[in-house]
Amino acid sequence: MILIVILLAFYLAFNLGANDVANAMGTSVGSKAVTLKQALIIAGVLEFTGSVLFGQEVSETIATKIANPDLFANTPQMLMIGMITVLISCGLWLQIATARGLPVSSSHAVVGAIAGFSWVALGVDAIDWSSIARITLGWIVTPVISGAIAALFYSQIKRWILEQPHQLLQLNEWIPWLSVMLLGIFGVIVLPSVTQPLAKFLTEKLGIQVPIYDLPLFVGSIAAIALTLYSWQQLETREQEDIGDKIVSASSSFPIVEGLFAKFQLLSACFVAFAHGSNDVGNAIAPLAAIIYINSTGTVPTSGIAIPIWILVLGGAGIVTGLAIWGKKVIATIGESIISLQPSSGFCAELATATTILLASRLGLPVSTSHVLVGGVVGVGLVQNPNSVKFKTLQGIATAWLVTVPISAGLSAVIFSITRFLIFDQ
Repeated sequence: MILIVILLAFYLAFNLGANDVANAMGTSVGSKAVTLKQALIIAGVLEFTGSVLFGQEVSETIATKIANPDLFANTPQMLMIGMITVLISCGLWLQIATARGLPVSSSHAVVGAIAGFSWVALGVDAIDWSSIARITLGWIVTPVISGAIAALFYSQIKRWILEQPHQLLQLNEWIPWLSVMLLGIFGVIVLPSVTQPLAKFLTEKLGIQVPIYDLPLFVGSIAAIALTLYSWQQLETREQEDIGDKIVSASSSFPIVEGLFAKFQLLSACFVAFAHGSNDVGNAIAPLAAIIYINSTGTVPTSGIAIPIWILVLGGAGIVTGLAIWGKKVIATIGESIISLQPSSGFCAELATATTILLASRLGLPVSTSHVLVGGVVGVGLVQNPNSVKFKTLQGIATAWLVTVPISAGLSAVIFSITRFLIFDQ
């Protein structure tokens, strides 16, 4: 039984990687900042890292705060069967969507599937509607936030660098600010959680008093300085190789400027992969974690639930495998079929995406990466050229978003009803 559940969790993680992780990496591949092989490596390392270091709260929300666990206290086996149907129904829908190249949301699928079996199992009161309302509000608000952030970033880069007569000189002045912005946002949101164990160790074991927020500030400052120096060196090298000592026009320096932005986008792609791991990987591993908890304790998880390391490894392996084998279709939709992306525009979309998702992860809110990333891409497109946004593609994506919750809920309800009849009513 447990072996079958593990295989089903791998199946869901595989399809999540093919669809949702492809969402996360689509802009980088579409702008040619990274190759598909590089995207696979980045996703493999940083999706797993984000899940381990920053994904606990979202996993707990999915496992314990959508279905009302108290109502399943006397029938833990019922909840376990329900979570198995979540793995099956979500995996099926993500597979269907990926085959059609539609970037749907695994968050939609998981939330809908849990609500579907809960309703059938114990009625409408089995669903925690306050949590559903909070999650739904996040789905609506986050693409708007991401689009606004991306539009703000890109409008400034476009005004002060891309539209200037001497782009290289302007970029040279902006490199420190871009470095601080990129690493500062990541550092403020993520590093306190990552460095807190180190600060605690230094204080308790070595007697070195390090306030929790001083250490990430120090690490972030060093990283920003290093990135600035590296970027200046790259810019100087490209100038010497391509243009000598001449001040060139905007059109002739454009490839050099975009080439350097590709370096920044490589980092922003890493941040998006980390952010996605922190939020959406919980969709694949939370149902399995709940099943393992019930199987080992005989009780229902009602609050905190520890995610065993082997489950994280299983989720990471399934995600990377799915992205490698089947992720190209969705990557093409996000990276090429909404607007034409350059590294500078892709960098802004990804930075906005990572910022929005990481903030949601800090709040334990399972948001949709596809919502957030599409919002960022559209925000850039509206600044770049509103007529360049391919609204027909957006209509197809929006339709897939809207139908995901009812379809996954319906699939889950049907599969759960059949399974419950075969197991409990025979």
